[in-house]
Amino acid sequence: MFTNQYRNRLSILLTTSAIASVPALAANNAPPLEEQLEEIVVSGAYEGRKLGETILGATVLRKDEIMRQLDGSLGETLKRQPGMSSTFFGPGASRPIIRGLGGDRIRVLDANLGSIDASSTSPDHAVAVEPALAERIEILRGTAMLMYGSSAAGGVVNTFDGRIPTTLPEGGVEGAVRYGHSTVNDGDEVTAAVNALIGKLGNANLVAHADFMYRDTDDYKIPGFAESEAFHEAEEAEEDHDEDHEGEREEEAFGFVENTATETTGGSGGLSLVFDDGFFGMNVKKLDSRYGVPGHAHAHGEEHEGLEDHEDEDHEDEGHEEEAPVSIDLDQTRYDLHGELSRDFGLFKKAKLRFGYADYKHTELEGAEVGTVFKNKGWEGRLDLIEKAGNGWSGATGVQVRHRDFSAIGAEAFVPPVITDQFGLYSVKEIDMGRFSLEFGGRFEHTTHDVEILSISRTFNGFSTSAGLGYDLNDAAFIGLNISRTERAPSSEELFSNGPHLATSAFELGDPDLGLETALGLEATFSYATGPISFVVNGFITSYDDFIYEAETGLEEDGLEVFQFTAQDATFRGFEAKVEYHAGTLKTHSMGDIDLHLDGQVDLVHASLDGLGEDGYLPRIPPMSALLGLNASALSMDFRTELEYAAKQSRVSEHELPSEDYLLWNAYLTIRPFDDKNLSLSLKATNIGNVEARQHTSFLKEVAPLPGRNLSVSFRAAF
Repeated sequence: MFTNQYRNRLSILLTTSAIASVPALAANNAPPLEEQLEEIVVSGAYEGRKLGETILGATVLRKDEIMRQLDGSLGETLKRQPGMSSTFFGPGASRPIIRGLGGDRIRVLDANLGSIDASSTSPDHAVAVEPALAERIEILRGTAMLMYGSSAAGGVVNTFDGRIPTTLPEGGVEGAVRYGHSTVNDGDEVTAAVNALIGKLGNANLVAHADFMYRDTDDYKIPGFAESEAFHEAEEAEEDHDEDHEGEREEEAFGFVENTATETTGGSGGLSLVFDDGFFGMNVKKLDSRYGVPGHAHAHGEEHEGLEDHEDEDHEDEGHEEEAPVSIDLDQTRYDLHGELSRDFGLFKKAKLRFGYADYKHTELEGAEVGTVFKNKGWEGRLDLIEKAGNGWSGATGVQVRHRDFSAIGAEAFVPPVITDQFGLYSVKEIDMGRFSLEFGGRFEHTTHDVEILSISRTFNGFSTSAGLGYDLNDAAFIGLNISRTERAPSSEELFSNGPHLATSAFELGDPDLGLETALGLEATFSYATGPISFVVNGFITSYDDFIYEAETGLEEDGLEVFQFTAQDATFRGFEAKVEYHAGTLKTHSMGDIDLHLDGQVDLVHASLDGLGEDGYLPRIPPMSALLGLNASALSMDFRTELEYAAKQSRVSEHELPSEDYLLWNAYLTIRPFDDKNLSLSLKATNIGNVEARQHTSFLKEVAPLPGRNLSVSFRAAF
């Protein structure tokens, strides 16, 4: 599994990790896997289902685990979960990838509603969801489109930040404040949130909520050159080898990645009426983010500064005019209404209403000058009706409506203004037959894309269905099998792109004649939890008819290679597995019982176009990855040490370079000095060996490796 280069290093780090963990007498904040499998899912129609009995692969992250993995963006925070990776377009923009799928096939949700941003349009566009304020994150791997639409064909990341209170705060007021600092980017982060009981309105209680976050970072440090050796050699091969190129390597950025500073401010406020059988609340959220885009600024030099310093730089260097650094100014204002009511509605026992409206603006700056402005005004609403359980039957039926008014104006306006409307109607059912459980459901979806300036309108009617069978082998083991047939309408970018896209270094052309993308998928799961051992494994294979992707045309436009969105049959297959072993309990006088746990996980995905062999590999598919960890759990301290491995990716498309494997060593320590656990001090060390690591799923992997050694400290106080 590991290359010879890393076998010795792996043995050394395993030994070091084990020795280091014993004196620490501490543990990991995450609950044991056996408890995780008992976690109750709250996303949509899966509400009330045990995690270990979901046929689709699922992961639930609680607050403590989110804080331990917190890494600025949503994609980087989640990428260590089974089957997950990220787009990593620098620290400012990183969107989740699930089983090799991203973009419009992965829905990022804010409490069951879309993020209403432009993150699926391009990898340099940040997600307007802040993990720093999240209370809970649920990941649904595999198709979740029956409930959330065709853009959830590959999975869902559902973030819950508690902006609309659903319960009364204990003691009338509860909240938390957190401060963190990281060395790799001299970064500071502050978050705060509070819920307060204001009073009563009739039979309801009025609860107020407020939260705030601020993050500021400089360019991040790396162990070597920003530009990879393979990429440097490929560039040299295309140039004439003369004296002018001598010493060029020494002039490149070394020890840091230029133009990666970030500054983000966000906050929200709202009110909620909480009553005995439900709640109804509203919230207004504001997010402002400014971040650099690496790979698009070429100012070489010995010094590097943050965003504000870059703005004032003189980009004339000894008569040579260099490119101005590209940065992005993101602004979103969002309004949400949420309500739930548990009453007798005839066939239904609960109604859940969600509505959100957002005004999103994303300005790309070239130095101080405005380049391209992306705007997205949109709204989404959904009503879910939970059926009464009776005679073994249960289920949910719902309706979802979305509206998106998207425009791009400027030099990189590669997509014309498009208005997209979508209507979806779904129903899912479950039959409990003792040890057996049967799930099935369907969704009808109507999508319209209107491009007024081109007098083009495309309409799609898709129908998707799935069925699954679960079986409790005994009290400890569960096995499930799910088959699905889904239809996804092409996105507006896939249909109407026509212009230069500097983020992907391509001139992108859409195909307005694209039809529905159809997928036939089969997924199996097996979970087991008893005694000291717990594990879960998911395997999947999905066959696509008319899989939509960007194909190289061999042409050039505006100095960029032309890529055409096209459709061709493809197959994705792979698995995820996670195992945990309770190694025992140490008895101590000073710290009480200390539980020791070993855990490991591995995931793999292969994706290729059908019938083309090695010529059909799809680009930016994540390699096999693995993670091995040791936890020690005590009342007053938590400690974890882990090894994170990514294999070499040699299954590459014609126009991308292979990626080398890497092995990272991470460690986490949380100290809670008081029994009530309201105060905690956390120390985190990632990439302790300061290893050069390049993430294959990133467009920028050849010019922006992952951050080097990072030591961070954070303090959290809850009340």
